[in-house]
Amino acid sequence: MLPKPSGGLRLLEAPRPRLASTQRRILDSLLAGVPVHEAAHGFVRGHGVGTHAQVHTQQAVVIRFDLADFFMCITATRVRALWRALGHGRPAAELLTRLTTTRTPQAIRERLLEAAPLPREAIAQRRAINTRLKQPHLPQGAPTSPALANLCAFGLDLRLNALAERFGARYTRYADDLVFSGSKALHQQWVDLRAWVTAIAQDEGFTLRADKTRVMPAHQRQYVTGLVVNELTNYSRTQFDILKARLHRLGQQPQVDISERARLTGEIQWASQWLAPTRRAKLQRLLHVIRFSNEL
Repeated sequence: MLPKPSGGLRLLEAPRPRLASTQRRILDSLLAGVPVHEAAHGFVRGHGVGTHAQVHTQQAVVIRFDLADFFMCITATRVRALWRALGHGRPAAELLTRLTTTRTPQAIRERLLEAAPLPREAIAQRRAINTRLKQPHLPQGAPTSPALANLCAFGLDLRLNALAERFGARYTRYADDLVFSGSKALHQQWVDLRAWVTAIAQDEGFTLRADKTRVMPAHQRQYVTGLVVNELTNYSRTQFDILKARLHRLGQQPQVDISERARLTGEIQWASQWLAPTRRAKLQRLLHVIRFSNEL
């Protein structure tokens, strides 16, 4: 479990090494060649954060929705049905489902609920999360889960893409991040769009997080998965300054745990895709100043 920036804990249900190895073989031999909907950009070869964002550049309005508890909403029943739809017999589908889903132990569920920063009126939400974790579901952290989630969300993508076409808009999804963009007419119709998206998501077994819905007209900063898309897909100055300040602060510490090096390096590499050479070099210089624990 990892702490969330907003409070509470994020559950990562990574499998033990032997099971992870089995799941990777399942992924490579049974799932890698199965096509997902073209609107899906997360965990898809040749797609990613950048392609997801680029679809929505230079649009009059960008509207973002967020699915709640994306992986845990995908139950073993849905996964079993997917395996059957892919042509596996009942015994094989059952075995594959058992190998790719999990049931969260009670002790972990209780710890998550105790740490959740939810008000009293959200008791129903607490119970819903507990119920989802109690039932077999896709574990976030398993090698097979992203591919299975994309395939189980094919119907969602199909319907939301058709909905976008009805509204004269564009649609893409990156994991639990749903993004629509289009002309000023879409901005005027966004309430109707929200109602349709909510209904379709619920019908497909998902729930929207109302607190994460964002409507971003062109005169405001438009973000898609952390990238600015108003004119060109770009890493914002604010994000650059935050990362630069964090690197500078770490560079002033006597030592930093070596486990941070890979995470910081990855974050800099990701940001560098959209940064000017001078800014990339600045971040690299700040990283080199940091004294990691095994270098002392």
